Amino acid sequence: MKTECDLQALEAALADGAPVIDVRELDEYIQVHVPGVTLIPLSEFAGRTHEIPDAEVVYVVCGVGGRSLQAANYLNAHGIRAVSVSGGTTAWLQSGRPVEAGAPESAPAPSNAAV
Repeated sequence: MKTECDLQALEAALADGAPVIDVRELDEYIQVHVPGVTLIPLSEFAGRTHEIPDAEVVYVVCGVGGRSLQAANYLNAHGIRAVSVSGGTTAWLQSGRPVEAGAPESAPAPSNAAV
């Protein structure tokens, strides 16, 4: 089974509503991310795989493709068909495709927030 895909495959998957998991850390995600992805940082990944929806294929993206390949291999080893997006968010941004910035809706509150 192929464990990597290109940007065109990711674009088609997003259009079809396939789950796309961003495994970068929160600070990276806040700076820029592909619209429609779900943040599950690699540092929390093993404990949060239950949050990944059932799908024929799960797409995994990171900065350039290294961490997403690790996560995709982990998912495949645990019976979830996953592919890593080659080039990651950096390639997506450089291609001129739309991006977003900001925290995910479910982001934890900053530790220095006033109560």
